[in-house]
Amino acid sequence: MNQKVRYELEFPVNSSPQLLYQYISTPSGLQEWFADNVNSRGEYFTFIWDDVEENARLASKKTGEKVKFKWVDDNKKDTDYYFELRILEDEITKDVSLMVVDYAFEDEIEESKLLWENQISDLKHVIGSI
Repeated sequence: MNQKVRYELEFPVNSSPQLLYQYISTPSGLQEWFADNVNSRGEYFTFIWDDVEENARLASKKTGEKVKFKWVDDNKKDTDYYFELRILEDEITKDVSLMVVDYAFEDEIEESKLLWENQISDLKHVIGSI
């Protein structure tokens, strides 16, 4: 079976790290740009797109800086894959960007990157960072 490949994308975002963090770390924030519906019970999050449901565990977070969601199987056991959203702020210019770490099969990486570009575009519209 093919293994998924890790990749990273970085998007400049015209926002304060504090505001951006609210949109990447809370169900209501994620629901505005990432998925059609987001529910959470404790550390477990359910992401719903159309009729597809995916479950993840909030594996780690650092307030104002990053969140990491590990995908889980039907028994709530961690899989090998995760996605991470990390806020980067340039110390000198104070420019803010969002680093995305994700996994995809080799032949689906370009499609996955396009999906992230669309989702981050939605995020920018929501927070007025256009």
